[in-house]
Formats: sequence, C-alpha cells, structure tokens
Amino acid sequence: MGGHASVEPAVRTAHNPPVLVEGANGGGPAFAAGALDAPPGVLDREAREAEQARLLAPGATRARGAGSRAVEEAADPWRTCFERDRDRIMHSAAFRRLAGKTQVFIFPADHQRTRLTHALEVEQVATAISRACRLNVSLTSAIALGHDCGHGPGGHASEESLSPFLPEGFDHAVWGADVTAAPLNLCAETLDGIRNHSWSRPTPATPEGEVVALADRIAYCAHDLEDAVHARIVSNDDLPRIVADRCGTSRGRQLNAFVTDAVTTTLEAGRVAISEPMGEALEVLRRFNYERIYLRPASVEQSAAVVELLRALVEHYLVHPGALPATSEFAPGDPATVRAAVGYVSGMTDRFACTRAVELFGDRAAALVEAMKPL
Repeated sequence: MGGHASVEPAVRTAHNPPVLVEGANGGGPAFAAGALDAPPGVLDREAREAEQARLLAPGATRARGAGSRAVEEAADPWRTCFERDRDRIMHSAAFRRLAGKTQVFIFPADHQRTRLTHALEVEQVATAISRACRLNVSLTSAIALGHDCGHGPGGHASEESLSPFLPEGFDHAVWGADVTAAPLNLCAETLDGIRNHSWSRPTPATPEGEVVALADRIAYCAHDLEDAVHARIVSNDDLPRIVADRCGTSRGRQLNAFVTDAVTTTLEAGRVAISEPMGEALEVLRRFNYERIYLRPASVEQSAAVVELLRALVEHYLVHPGALPATSEFAPGDPATVRAAVGYVSGMTDRFACTRAVELFGDRAAALVEAMKPL
C-alpha cells in the first residue's frame, strides 16, 4: 500500500491519523500515537556538535564539520562526521561479508558467532562503556563496527596465510584501515582506532579507540567461551577459579562485570582502563581460551588447512592476474599484482574461498575443505 494521505497539511504517513492509545500494559495515561505536541525543533549536525561540546567529557573526541579525511568533503547537514563514518561502514560490502567469515568456528552452526556478530557485540560493549564515561558514542561505534573489516577468511589463520606475500606482513587491523576502508574516505580518528585496536599495536590516538580495544578483548573472551561451551569443547566447570569468582561463568555475568569495572575504573583513573583484579581475570580467561579452544589440536589442524588453501589461491592469482576482478591490468610479478591478489583473497568469505579453491584445484582443495569442517 502507498500509505495514508492527508489534505491539511498535504503529507503522507505510514499509518492512519493518530488515535488515542492506552499507556504501557494497559496502565498509565493515554497518548495519541504518532502525534507530537508541537513541530519538532531541528537538531541538525551543528546543533549536536554544540551539544557534544557541552556534554562530553573534557578528553572526549569532538566531531567537527566534515572531519579530517584524506579527500576533503562538504559537511553533512544532519550527521556528524563520525555518524557519517558509522553509516558508511554499516553499508559497506566489507562489513556485510563479515557475516561469512570465521570468528572461531569455521562453517559455524546457526547460533555460533561469525566475524559480523562479533563486531556487533564489540560495538555493544564499547558503546556501553563510552556512553557512561561521556565519550563520543558515534566515533566509538564506527571504530567498533569497522575494527575487523580487514580480516581474511578462516579466522586469524588468514594472517599467517597472507603475511609471506607482503614485505610488511598481513595484519588485519592495519590492512582494514589502510586498504579495506580506503574507499570509504573515513575520518582520521576512525581509521586510527581501526588500525590500532589490537593490543600489540600502538596506543590509539583517542579514548574512544582505547575503549574499542578493551571492548574487543572483553567481548571475544566471553562469547568465544560461550560458543565453545555450547559446542561441548569445554565446560563452565573447567574455568579457572579466579575467573568464576571475579566475573562469573556465563557470558552475561562476565560482560556485566567487565563493563561495570571498566566504567568505574575509567572514571576514577581518568584514563580508559580496568582494575588490576579484573585485568588479571581477563588475562586468565583469555589464556584459558587459547589453551582449550584456539590452540586445541582440532583447531590447529583446521588452521593448517586454511593456510594451505589461501596461499594456493593467492599463488594462483599471481600466476593468472587476468582472473582478478579489477578495472586495470596486472602483470605477473608486479608488486601491485601481489597486493591485488592478497586483497582479493582476504576479502573472500569462507564459503566463497572454499568453493573457488575446489573449482580451481579439485580434489586437493576438497580435501583441505574437508579438513576445515567442524570436528
């Protein structure tokens, strides 16, 4: 249907004119659904920038105009520069493809995390901390949603697969900021947060970036454990006592404990941090996950299959650069060809990479795909 037309004023609405509706659960005052007491005042970009200047913490990152971008743009009339970044990431193909990329389990079951659901959970944890600490929630959200867009298929094994082809190696954080997100022309602060969200990288330039780095570890430690428990790889009873006692055994209790501690500690310390006791618990939980989940023999075997399959794909495109989907021609041995091949393979979803490998290499690849299936 085409909606509902009104003569005075000449507008169209999704539903019928406002009707009187009882309050929640049948109680409370009645209200006119869809009606406003008066025309709303404009809360455009400039108004929200002014509001941020007044409400955000002194060290929080302020949005200003179009933002600092590699290619200058005109400011958007309604969205701040970081709201615009968030929208661009959400609508990007790289973000959508995270739905088909491994978080921990290759070919995940219906309720197991993918790289996309991980990004969404990081965003939830990060914005909860950021909002409570009066930081810039839009910047935090943009960094969190974009932080893993540089990941290749097959999880972290893709970094081992692709690193030999690049002089600087393949780091999903750096690749995500400098290559995957390049067409989006994001703000410098957003790119910095994506580039430096890993704890092995330099400290992010903004407190919002530091929040995402902390939220990433909190989120994956809790939800990877939950997935492993559901897969019967480990049991909550196996958790070290320090973890169970300080932050609980369920994902919900763990997230609540870590977020509450992060907010309290950050406000007390004047910098993004968690307390020493909870930091110790997080490290013990992470070590437990590595020993019992990520580095268990079955996972190591699957990772070896991923490495062999992805390297074979890159090597194929280096020999046959004409098969790369590009608008320009690539010559074998050219550094640009190498980066294009790595970029193409790193952008693949798990399923597409496996399907393409089987098409190209037949039984050899089929055996690798079989080795990657859940055990």
